[in-house]
Amino acid sequence: MRIIVILIITTLLGNIQAMATPFQLTQEYELIAKQPTIEEFWQRGEFSSFKSYDQLDIHYALFFKPENTQCIVVAQGRSEGYLKYKEIAFDLASNGYNVAMIDHRGQGLSERELLDRDKGFVKDFNDYVLDMHQWLSDIVKPKCSNDMFLLAHSMGGTIAARYIQQFPQTFNAVVLSSPMISVNGGSIPDWFGRPFIKTSHFIDDLFSEQSAYFFGHGPYKEKFFKDNDLMQSEIRFQLFKQTYQQFPQLKLGGVTWAWLNSAVAAEALIFENLARIKTPTLVLQAENDTVVSNAKQNQFCQQLHALHSQSCPNGQPTVLNNALHELLFEIDEIRNEALNQTLIWFNQHSHE
Repeated sequence: MRIIVILIITTLLGNIQAMATPFQLTQEYELIAKQPTIEEFWQRGEFSSFKSYDQLDIHYALFFKPENTQCIVVAQGRSEGYLKYKEIAFDLASNGYNVAMIDHRGQGLSERELLDRDKGFVKDFNDYVLDMHQWLSDIVKPKCSNDMFLLAHSMGGTIAARYIQQFPQTFNAVVLSSPMISVNGGSIPDWFGRPFIKTSHFIDDLFSEQSAYFFGHGPYKEKFFKDNDLMQSEIRFQLFKQTYQQFPQLKLGGVTWAWLNSAVAAEALIFENLARIKTPTLVLQAENDTVVSNAKQNQFCQQLHALHSQSCPNGQPTVLNNALHELLFEIDEIRNEALNQTLIWFNQHSHE
């Protein structure tokens, strides 16, 4: 009943809220009516898995048409899986792209490394990079006959930055949506936070084989729209919530000391190796983001642009006003702008 009410409201406001776009993008007011079409598209996808270097099952989804010669790889954020990204995959495919999505180890449908499935854990962020490289090399690249682009969100942005530092020839261009260059530490300064996390992880590692939750984190808890800090689109929030109810294996709790320590280490490596980023990179920043650090995105863009002027135009992220963290699931005005900027950037760096 709630979604029906949302549908009526968004239908009335749809033409006002929807930002004019040169691309085919789904609008909030038509999302419910369009679900059968999106599901029909989804059923034509290829869903499979491969074994990582350390024998974890890593799941992925592919949407390829012979007539589409350009590919967009999507790297999701922490706790997300490709099942959440049906609308995104549909919209990208509707604009003539093949789409490839990977569930990072420890989340989505991919295998967890700990017995407690709720714990957000990784030993080293470079494991995410190695998984992606294996998947791209063995499965995705052979299917892509021309350009390849990377769209990465949040934690996926950390993985993307480290990936293009190590494998700079893979993608024509990259878009980082609300990238987790650094987690949002609030008022805690780096000089205190970094050594504290490293020391706490060291102590935790001595006494626990399964890595403890970071302070204030715990098992999965269901969120409600009014309390969420991710998106302002209620209909998109309810649809993704329904997905996690339908597939409870997707649910993931808070982060562990091991994950956080690895995230801090990855941030340091990103800045230490900025000169290695040769791939044209655009950063989309959510103005009201409380999940990741916008200040670190600003620093990343300023330094990267100084090294490689083809990235971060004017040395700054592209700021989406009034946006929360999940730009790709926001209200139409924000989501349309994010996807417009993404596809324009990819078009600018296409060889076709």
